Amino acid sequence: MLLRLLTVALLITALTSTTRMFAATDANIPWWREARFGLFIHWGPVSLKGTEIGWSRAGERRGYRGPGTLVPAEEYDNLYRQFNPTQFNAAEWVKIAQAAGMKYLVFTSRHHDGFSMFDTQASDYKITSPLSPFRRDVVRELADACHAAGLKFGLYYSQPDWRHPDAFTPDRHDRYLAYLKTQVRELLTNYGRVDILWFDGLGKKAEEYDGVAVNRMARELQPHLLINNRNGLPEDFDTPEQRVGKYQDHRPWESCITICKQWAWKPDDTMKSLEECLQTLVRCAGGDGNLLFNVGPMPDGRIEPRQVERLREMGAWLQRNGESIYGTRGGPWHPTRQFAATRRGNTVYLHVFKWENATLELPALPRRVRGATLLGGGPATVREDGGKWQVAVSAAQRAPIDTIVKIELDGSALDLPAIAFTPAIKATASNVYHTNMADYGAQEAFDGNPSTRWATDSGTKQAWIARDFEKDVTVARVRISEAVAERVRRFELQYRAGGAWKTIVGGTKLGRNFTQSFPSVTAREFRLNILEATDGPTISEIELLEK
Repeated sequence: MLLRLLTVALLITALTSTTRMFAATDANIPWWREARFGLFIHWGPVSLKGTEIGWSRAGERRGYRGPGTLVPAEEYDNLYRQFNPTQFNAAEWVKIAQAAGMKYLVFTSRHHDGFSMFDTQASDYKITSPLSPFRRDVVRELADACHAAGLKFGLYYSQPDWRHPDAFTPDRHDRYLAYLKTQVRELLTNYGRVDILWFDGLGKKAEEYDGVAVNRMARELQPHLLINNRNGLPEDFDTPEQRVGKYQDHRPWESCITICKQWAWKPDDTMKSLEECLQTLVRCAGGDGNLLFNVGPMPDGRIEPRQVERLREMGAWLQRNGESIYGTRGGPWHPTRQFAATRRGNTVYLHVFKWENATLELPALPRRVRGATLLGGGPATVREDGGKWQVAVSAAQRAPIDTIVKIELDGSALDLPAIAFTPAIKATASNVYHTNMADYGAQEAFDGNPSTRWATDSGTKQAWIARDFEKDVTVARVRISEAVAERVRRFELQYRAGGAWKTIVGGTKLGRNFTQSFPSVTAREFRLNILEATDGPTISEIELLEK
């Protein structure tokens, strides 16, 4: 019995030690959490084609197929022989990040296509190859530039390598793991201080990457290192992709989102408006997360001028309003489409994106309001009425993108539990991801929160989602946002009349901001009927509006 107890105690000790080894210490995470805003950079020889990095490599034997134009594997794999970005200037990239108000930078050292943007000794398929006309170590120059400017430096590294002959083979995968570990060791040994290691393991298990051993080695080499959750282990922070994460204050998270549609550079790619960029940043901070905002440099090595200008606009806004973002925590209300909030000490920063009425009504906090003004100056009022706060700003004082009301409380705002807006929503769907998984249920598309979504199982090509208002409502306009854009290829908006569904409008494309007006329809039930999709449809918001 004593031996059994001793064995259990030793096992618990070992497990506890392992758990502690694979989490950032309290001293390491605060800078990252306070930074709130970082620059992600996806770049490589594929920029010559203007197609997506990694995913546009066609014909490779493991059968991966990505969206958009495909490039034959043999052609893709030889692009580096033409890749000569003579206008690449690492110091200029760093200046662009800092002008945008970004506090850290993460660069793709190697993507799924297997091409290394650093001087690795584990492969000849690299930027410093004698066959490359450029032959400069991009990671070296970026690391040096970040260190010189005081910008935190991070490296993206893809565990999958779709070009490597041994990867995920039944009898040679151990040789691939040796290659992977060599490259991770090089990145964390040869380039000075690395603050973030950003894996991208495509959802495989830790055992398939030998994740425990890899992460242990990484932390031994750089004890201060932060590691994301894409090595099959939870590690230090979560990484929702191409969407703002849900409100989460118990564990750090970071949304990685592109400034245009594609991760790598694409000529004439659709770029997000300043409004969308800023509100995305604010919603991340309001949800207690970070934004890692991606650019894809051009083949000549420059970040596209229009993207630089958009980043500078964001930086100018942050110079005026940064106190409401940097060093704050999310809350004390969960973000919605209409507003988000951040807090520090006794102060709440309320970011109002749109005013649907003369005042914004919020659940009252258990604190007295000592004063309210607009950030930067100007009058604002907050009064309590029946357990609700009525927040008012005159129309003339409201900002077109984000009106920020600075509310001073009579006590700490940080120890208040965040309040979620949970309206009673009666919604159903033909399919919900992973058999009615609550996080992706039908109600998530009608909750007014752009960070939540209804999702269906992979491979779903037809589906419907319906809302029962439980009373007649009049609708004359619909706004729909796909969480993963352009999967829906044919759809119809319908209402129920006399037990049958009748179509109001239809179309062949939704995307992230579909808006359609139509003659008023009064009914109790409405549904989006998706007739054709390329893969499992997922919708972040469906708004049925009276006008």
